[in-house]
Amino acid sequence: MGMYCADMARAATTSDVFNAVAEPRRREILNFIALQERPVGEIVDSLGMEQPSVSKHLRVLLEVGLVNVRRDGRRMLYRTNAEAIRPLHEWTETFSRYWGHQLSRVKERAERRSGASKDMGRDFIPRRKDDFDGNKN
Repeated sequence: MGMYCADMARAATTSDVFNAVAEPRRREILNFIALQERPVGEIVDSLGMEQPSVSKHLRVLLEVGLVNVRRDGRRMLYRTNAEAIRPLHEWTETFSRYWGHQLSRVKERAERRSGASKDMGRDFIPRRKDDFDGNKN
């Protein structure tokens, strides 16, 4: 296993929302049911996953509270639980502010450089390759 600790226990996927969404397919399911509740069959068909796999992922998401389910006749309809997703949103917002700050710094640096090149004024004449050839007139 190389540099990874084989003896270190992994947190259960149902221990919290962060562990549950660590799996990419679960994030894909959450994205799919974010705006509208959907039955399992529609999730299976739209995401191209096997039904047992979708059910397993939905069970994990349900256990940590990221989705809610309601019965409609024989169908089970799943939807995201926005309140349970709030901790994820708040945590990622920290990084959003960081990257926004970093992008502002890049923009300021580019504007300073752009201003410096404009300060060279009209007297600045870019050189051509031929200007440095001693055999040319």
